[in-house]
Amino acid sequence: MKIIDAHQHFWDIETNHHPWLCDQPVPFRYGDYSALQKNYLPEDYRDDAKCFDLAGSVLVEAEWTPDDPQGEVSWVSQLRKQAQLPSVMVAQVWLHRDDAEAVLSSYGQVDFVRGIRHKPTSATAPGKVVPGTPKSMSDPNWRRGYALLAPNGLSFDLQTPWWQLAEARELAEDFPETSIFLNHTGLPADRSKEGLSGWRKAMKHFAQAPNTAVKISGLGCRDRVWSVAENHRVVLETIEIFSPQRCMFASNFPVDGLVGSYKTIMGGFLAITEPFSEAERNAMFHDNAAKFYRINQPLFPKKAL
Repeated sequence: MKIIDAHQHFWDIETNHHPWLCDQPVPFRYGDYSALQKNYLPEDYRDDAKCFDLAGSVLVEAEWTPDDPQGEVSWVSQLRKQAQLPSVMVAQVWLHRDDAEAVLSSYGQVDFVRGIRHKPTSATAPGKVVPGTPKSMSDPNWRRGYALLAPNGLSFDLQTPWWQLAEARELAEDFPETSIFLNHTGLPADRSKEGLSGWRKAMKHFAQAPNTAVKISGLGCRDRVWSVAENHRVVLETIEIFSPQRCMFASNFPVDGLVGSYKTIMGGFLAITEPFSEAERNAMFHDNAAKFYRINQPLFPKKAL
């Protein structure tokens, strides 16, 4: 089965500045991430994915220094010329800032930039969401920047915990011309009965907006190794909520390399989806990413892995 990995990252911390990798550590959902503080480039990614028929990838911004968000796009342009990866890119912007209009306009002119990601401010727990919080999805300044996505032909990658998805549903309804791709399955880190119940309800509410889709990825749990047994239910419920036509599978590598190998994670997704039809699996592992991120085929010459 050909796979388009709908969410992965590259970085060169010897040359470029990613504050979370280069400076003091920040709180991280998987705990200690010091193993990520080294370069991760196309040759490393191809080696990790060597067991799979990789047809392409969507590179998502890796929190490059916010002083120069366009610098990451220029760097990725060179990677694509050298390594034929990634296929397309989701770039960084700070939607609440005064320079958002100029940055988004520039991205609209780059042939491989398909969307942007700006992680909105979120509450620390369910029940603590405060509408209008600065830099949140309901902040007027943040929304002013968001309104510029559609005119520049850009989609939005949303990374937020599930308890913010009511805000995200409102965003989707208020800007129906902008597609929202939810990152990392809505971050269901709390696998308790109560936690999964809240996650499930929020995902169903968000999925009712027709301009939404989800990336099934980022399912690692802190201090535990990634396993089919632990993630089987979440994967199948996500597909049931969104349908195979609005789900994409992704590795989130190298970040999810903290909890499992590429073979373990992508192989696990393949194992969990065995009951689905060939057409449904092709959609979730390849066709949906090609459609949503407008990846033209053939992507690039086949290279030995």
